[in-house]
Amino acid sequence: MKYQQWNITTRPDGAYRTLRDQGMPALVAAALCARGVEDLAQARALLASGADQLRDPFLMKDMDRAVARVERALETGEKIAVYGDYDVDGITSTCLLTHYLRTRGARVEYYIPDRLDEGYGVNPPAVRALAERGVTLIITVDCGITAVEETAYASSLGVDMVITDHHECKESLPQAVAVVDPHRKDCPYPFKDLAGVGVALKLVMALGGDRADELFREYADLAAVGTVADVMTLLGENRTIVRVGLGNLKKTHRRGLYALMAEAGTLNRDINSTTVGYCLSPRINAAGRMGQAKTAADLILTEDPAKAELLAKELCDLNRTRQAVELDIFNQCLGRLDPDRQYDCLVLADKTWHQGVVGIVASRLAEQFACPVFMICLQADGKGKGSCRSYGGVNLFCALEQCGDLLEGYGGHALAAGFSIREENIDAFRTRMEAVVRENTGGEEMVSTLQIDGEIESTALLTVEEVEALSMLEPYGAGNPKPVFSLSGVTVTCMSDVGGGRHLKMRASRDGRTVDMIFFSVTRGQSGLMVGDRADVAFYPQINEYRGSRTVQLHLVDLRPAWSARCEAERDLYRRFRAGEALTPEEAGEMRPDRDDFADLWRYVASRQGRVTETPVRLARRLARGGEGTESVLRTMVCLDALEELGLLRVERLPGDSLRIVLAKTRGKGKAALDQAPIMQKLNAIVRGGQEARA
Repeated sequence: MKYQQWNITTRPDGAYRTLRDQGMPALVAAALCARGVEDLAQARALLASGADQLRDPFLMKDMDRAVARVERALETGEKIAVYGDYDVDGITSTCLLTHYLRTRGARVEYYIPDRLDEGYGVNPPAVRALAERGVTLIITVDCGITAVEETAYASSLGVDMVITDHHECKESLPQAVAVVDPHRKDCPYPFKDLAGVGVALKLVMALGGDRADELFREYADLAAVGTVADVMTLLGENRTIVRVGLGNLKKTHRRGLYALMAEAGTLNRDINSTTVGYCLSPRINAAGRMGQAKTAADLILTEDPAKAELLAKELCDLNRTRQAVELDIFNQCLGRLDPDRQYDCLVLADKTWHQGVVGIVASRLAEQFACPVFMICLQADGKGKGSCRSYGGVNLFCALEQCGDLLEGYGGHALAAGFSIREENIDAFRTRMEAVVRENTGGEEMVSTLQIDGEIESTALLTVEEVEALSMLEPYGAGNPKPVFSLSGVTVTCMSDVGGGRHLKMRASRDGRTVDMIFFSVTRGQSGLMVGDRADVAFYPQINEYRGSRTVQLHLVDLRPAWSARCEAERDLYRRFRAGEALTPEEAGEMRPDRDDFADLWRYVASRQGRVTETPVRLARRLARGGEGTESVLRTMVCLDALEELGLLRVERLPGDSLRIVLAKTRGKGKAALDQAPIMQKLNAIVRGGQEARA
C-alpha cells in the first residue's frame, strides 16, 4: 500500500540453524541472517559496542594542531567562539564543546547562525561581529569544511579558525589553523561515519588527555542524541557512542534534557534510539527550523530547573507549530503533482514556503514519489535557498557537483544536502538534475521498496520473550535498522480508527492465534480492507504495556491484500501452462486475452511514461475495466508475455512478486499482430482443438 515493492530476504537455512544452535532466539537469528551473519562470531562483530570500538582521536588529521591551538587560547585567556549549526547535530556539538571549555575556565561564547536570515555555515558578517566582540579563535562544529573565503576573511581580522566537521569535502580546504574532518582525503582515521557531534567529542577527548575515557562517558549523551538525529550509520564507533549515551540519558544530570523528556512524556518509557529519533530530536530540531536554535542550546546548557522547564515547554510549542507549517507545505506540493506519474526527480519552488521545514517535506515527498526531491524557498531578491533529500541511492553531493555552474553554493551529504540558486536558473537546474538522476539510475524507474528481514512462518514465534530478545540488536539506526518481518495471509477480524481517526487499529488471525496491530497515519478507509479480508502485513514487533499487562503488538509498516483463492488458482494455472503442462480448451479460453485487454494494458503503462513497477495483482486491479467485474491476473500475465515476445515491451521479474514493465522505445506502424505472439498461437491452437473435437 505504501511501498510498490517488498523485498523479502530469503533466510539461509544453514546459517539460521547455526545461530539457533548457538543459543540465538529465533527472531534475532532471523534478523541477523538477513544481514549476512552466519555464526555467533560474526554476530558479535556486527553488534560490537564496547570501549574497544573507540579510536584514538589523534589519528585524525590536524587533531594535534587543533589541540595545540585551543590549549594556547586556554592558557592565555583568549576569547573563544564555538560556531555551530542549527540542526540537532550542530546544536548538541555546540553545547558539548561550549560546556567542556567552560569547565576549563575558558572565556567562551557560542554562535549558531539564524537559519532564516543567515542560512547554513560560516558567514562573514558573523565572523566580523565575533571579532568586534574580542574573539580571536573560532572553533566550528558540524560546519566549516567549505568555508574557504570565510576563513581567509577571519584571518584578515586577526581571528584564527579551527574547523571540525564531518561533511563531504570539496577539492580546496580552508586555510585554517586546523581542519579536522574524517572525510578529508588525507585523513587516516579508520571510522569515517562520525556525526559532527562525534568529531566534537573526539576533540574534547583529545584535549582531556588522561581524562579521555571519563570525558567520553560525560558527553556521550549529547553525542548520542546528535548521532541518532543526523541518521549516521550505527555501526562501529557510533554504536558505542549511542549505547553509552542512551544509558546516560536514562539518568541524565542535564536539567534541560530531563525537562525536555518530562515535557515529551518519555521519562517512564525505555530510552532508546527510537525515543531520541521520534521524541527528543524533533523538538530540538524545531527550534533551529523555526529560527530559534538558541532556545534549544540554552535549554541543554542551563543549570536552572525553572528555566529548563520553561524552555522545554517552548520547544514543544515550536514543534507543534513546525508540524502545522510542514503539513500545509506538503499538501501544497501534492496539489501540484500527478500522483500517477513516475518522476525522475522533483524540483519545486515557492516564495511563501518556510525555509526551516522544507527539508522534512522533501523527505516525505521522496518516500511518496520514490525519487530525489529538491525544494527551493524563493526570496524577494530572486535568490533561492534549497534543501534536498535523496532516494534510490542517488548521491546528492555528487549530483549537485554536476550542477555546480547553476548554483550559488552547495554542501552536505550523499543523502541530504543544501544549496542556493538564482530563480532564473531553476528550470535549467531541473532539466540537468533529471538527466543526472537518470544517468545515476541507469534510466530505470525508481520504486518505493520495503526491505523485509524475512517471513514469519508461524505466529507462535511472536511471543513476549522473542520480541524482548530483539533488544540485543539495539541501538537501531542507519546500517542497523529495526528488524521488519512479514506475515502472509492473515484474516482481518476487527478494525477501527483510533487517535482521532488518524490511525488504524486492527486485529487479525492466523494459525489459530490472534495478533493485535497498529498502523499509524493510515485509516480504515485508506487500508482498502474490510473485516473478513485476507492480507499480507509487514511490521516490526513491539511490546504493548497496558494496565500492567504486556502483550505483543505488530507495528505495521505496510500491508497489501493477500492473494484471493481465485487469484491463487489463476496463478497456479499460469505456472502449469508455462511449465509445459497440457491445458483443457476451457482453461486456454480462460487465459486468452482479447484486443481490449492488450489495449488497456498498453494505455496504462504508456500513461506512466512507459515505465511501471507493479505486482501482478495490483496491475490487474488497475486494468479492471471501469472498476466492474473482477480483475484477471491470468489474462494480464498472458498480455505481458505476448507483448514481450513481440518486442513491444520488456518485463523484469523483481524480488517480492513485483514486475518492472518498460515499453519499447520504438514501435512499428499500424496495429500489432497480437495473434502472432507464440503464447497466443499456442492458446489459440488449444481452443481450436477443442472446437474441432466438439464439431
